[in-house]
Amino acid sequence: MRILNNAQRPVQINYSGKAHPRDDAGKQLIQTIINLAARPEFRLKIVFLENYDMAVARYMVQGCDVWLNTPLRPQEASGTSGMKALANGVINLSTLDGWWDEAWRMGNSSEADVGWAIGSGESYDDADQQDQVESAALYELLERAIIPAFYERRSDGLPRKWIALMKTSIAKLCPEFNMHRMAMQYADEYYLVAHRRYRKLNADNLAQAKEAAAWYSKVERAWPQISVESVSEPVSEIRLGDEVLVSARVMLHVLSPEDVAVEVVTGLVGADDQINRPVAIPMRPSGQDGEGSYLFQAVIQPSAKSGLHGYAIRVLPRHVDFMSPFIPGLITWARAASPVPEVQTH
Repeated sequence: MRILNNAQRPVQINYSGKAHPRDDAGKQLIQTIINLAARPEFRLKIVFLENYDMAVARYMVQGCDVWLNTPLRPQEASGTSGMKALANGVINLSTLDGWWDEAWRMGNSSEADVGWAIGSGESYDDADQQDQVESAALYELLERAIIPAFYERRSDGLPRKWIALMKTSIAKLCPEFNMHRMAMQYADEYYLVAHRRYRKLNADNLAQAKEAAAWYSKVERAWPQISVESVSEPVSEIRLGDEVLVSARVMLHVLSPEDVAVEVVTGLVGADDQINRPVAIPMRPSGQDGEGSYLFQAVIQPSAKSGLHGYAIRVLPRHVDFMSPFIPGLITWARAASPVPEVQTH
């Protein structure tokens, strides 16, 4: 109430939208907003626009100064309304979810901001606690950053910082978050790739498709015999940035190294003994040790930061006509992850 009724810096909140007929919580929320808007202290300060449709949305994205979006992280599907507002010079204020999580982090990589984030992208098991944290952050942003910036005017009456923020937001984000970029990316990276693959597999009376199917049948039959027989012993301590040679002996049975991808999955180990943000590094075949047994090696470099690093070895099928090694649903891991002990900085 104090924010909305500040005589020197007044603020108006405009709501619109419809709840699904079975969304009782959504309908109750709209009723709460309308009841608030009817109170004398909020008259013309809180406005609910009825019969939301494309025409109402057009006026809203063209007429608002700030686009407020408060989804409960991580339940936001996308947030396309904020993208439409962006193209009209509206500045986004949102929790870090959906498109804004990516856009805000990308746009704020330098000193020039593109909008505001409510919270730091954290999620809480207790929804009430998350509401309390994010509402406090919202009030802080409104009172200390957003409203003062909007009302900061020079002698010509123009909010220069605000205008600069609008321009930066449009220039940085519109080229990435728009329908043309999305459609071209889908066409270039998915539709055309799938079309070329279809033509390739369909040529010569499905010759390559039949070959791929026969290969998959062979791999599927042989996969139960695939195993990681041994993994090299970890070193005791290394300097930050040093290289570590990892070796694994893999039993491929009737398969060859060309049929599989052997990878070392590595990263920092968290408190739960799991590898956080793992990176997969391909291992190269470096010799054969008996019938069906092959040695694979890779060099890893734990250079992110000091601490306890870990790695695990996995084996996946590999074929030029399979878009992803995970499609066949076959994977074999070494029985236990091997630790790379603490990496000390010197």
